[in-house]
Amino acid sequence: MTDDHEAVRELLGAWAVDALMPTDEPALTRHLRECTPCATEAARLRTTVRHLDGPALPGGVPEGPLGRQSAPPGPASDGTLGRKPAPPGPVPGETPGPKPAPPSPAPGEAPGRHGLSLALRSRAPALRTAPHAAPYAAAVAGLQALLAELEERAPWGTPVVHDWDVHDTVAHLIAADEPLARHLGLPAREPAPRVPDGRPWRAAWEARTREVIRRERTRTPAQTVSAWRVQAAGLLSSRAAHDPELAARATVLAGVRLPVADHFLSRAFETWVHADDIGVALDRAVPPPPSPHLWQLVRLAVRILGPALGPKSPPVALTVTGDGGETEWVLGSSDDPVRAELVLTPVDFCLLVGGRRTPDQLPRGTSGDESAIHHILTRASSLAWL
Repeated sequence: MTDDHEAVRELLGAWAVDALMPTDEPALTRHLRECTPCATEAARLRTTVRHLDGPALPGGVPEGPLGRQSAPPGPASDGTLGRKPAPPGPVPGETPGPKPAPPSPAPGEAPGRHGLSLALRSRAPALRTAPHAAPYAAAVAGLQALLAELEERAPWGTPVVHDWDVHDTVAHLIAADEPLARHLGLPAREPAPRVPDGRPWRAAWEARTREVIRRERTRTPAQTVSAWRVQAAGLLSSRAAHDPELAARATVLAGVRLPVADHFLSRAFETWVHADDIGVALDRAVPPPPSPHLWQLVRLAVRILGPALGPKSPPVALTVTGDGGETEWVLGSSDDPVRAELVLTPVDFCLLVGGRRTPDQLPRGTSGDESAIHHILTRASSLAWL
């Protein structure tokens, strides 16, 4: 490794999740001593990873899916960047106490589904971001908590969704987060896409997903999780995650022009949906996003659905109610009287837009023109790219 800034920056993510090769440590340590910008970036990445990993263990070291985190940036006493400490052994003369009881099932948890830890249920990461990035921070923390609770010999080959298993689904999230990461100018930590420019966005998205999954299948699940965590931490430590004015600037990603703030919400949406996919596959109940975050996703879905319906669509009054709120929108033509009323819960509405509910299986309240209701439900379900 050279002392070139770009080469160093590509290693900071691996260092932040304790995946740095020991042979790279001396040169990286030397560079961080001499380069304030890289040392600042290292500190920001490590802090983000620690917050996303959840509450600290005794001794103040947070636990993450890949184990305890090492010391903060800077040389350790042995001249390295601080390798992971060995877990503490039993205190001489102390009798180990009983193991703590597993957490009680979450309210409303589906029978037969294994509950997750309190960390996943509350999963309010200590990381402070602007409100538009908070749902993504929580979704990343939630998926990390889910992956952390899998056994060492976790069934990574369990089918999840499409033709993906658990390992593939995490790999897909690497590909799905890449467009926003590239737009924000984050250091490239994965090979650049080989997808030709100018292809329709959905075809390019599918091709890039296949490319990344093929590559990640040659690596261990732990390495794939590490790469995803590094990229997520980079997004959440970016200026756009903390500056609402910067995040208000619009850009085209995934075929739609939205403010960067909405693209962060889109990343939260997809991360939660795929965490739920993995939970369903492994018989583990994954709770929905916290109520304030869930309503941010609802409003994003409405902002996308409205223009997609077009100005001549039969107008329908959509009411989303439950989980701490109720809001009504009139979708479709603004020149005609409302033809029907549709009532959905926030979770069901988001899962419809996310492609995890079909119009036929969606619980709902309705009145009025059934064909207008069917049109809006069908259009909403067709928006899914997950």
